[in-house]
Amino acid sequence: MEYGEYGSIERELYIDAPPEVVFDVLTDPEHIRDWWSAENDFEATPGRPGSLTWTNKDSGVSKSVPFTVVASDPPRTLSFRWTHEEGENAGPGNSLLATFELAPAGEGTTLRFRESGYRERGWEAAVLEAHYNDHRQGWDFYLPRMAAAAERAAGAR
Repeated sequence: MEYGEYGSIERELYIDAPPEVVFDVLTDPEHIRDWWSAENDFEATPGRPGSLTWTNKDSGVSKSVPFTVVASDPPRTLSFRWTHEEGENAGPGNSLLATFELAPAGEGTTLRFRESGYRERGWEAAVLEAHYNDHRQGWDFYLPRMAAAAERAAGAR
């Protein structure tokens, strides 16, 4: 792959749950613990900082990632900036921008996901490729888990 190919990660998936349920699963701390396996300080309020914390079950080592909500328009849009530099506030130039767009699709929801900002970080090519591939694999794992959690939540209503 060329350096220029690491601009963004984009995914689209259908979720058999209405947008209101999907948005709730994306933003409710209990649901986030379920699908993202992260302890979190999350509130879908623009400008509000928060954190996601993952703990390695084998080593017990925790990694906390700061983020800032950029936009929240329930049940249509959620975006946040996050950085993997502890103690740093996530802003343009030092973070990645994750955007979730939800659109009604029959009885369910079409989720359009995009994460951008890789090239803007200024990483050398090998670091850029490693971060991009790590996130690509992560989203390919976690987005289907989020969809399954939303479908379970919709069935429980």
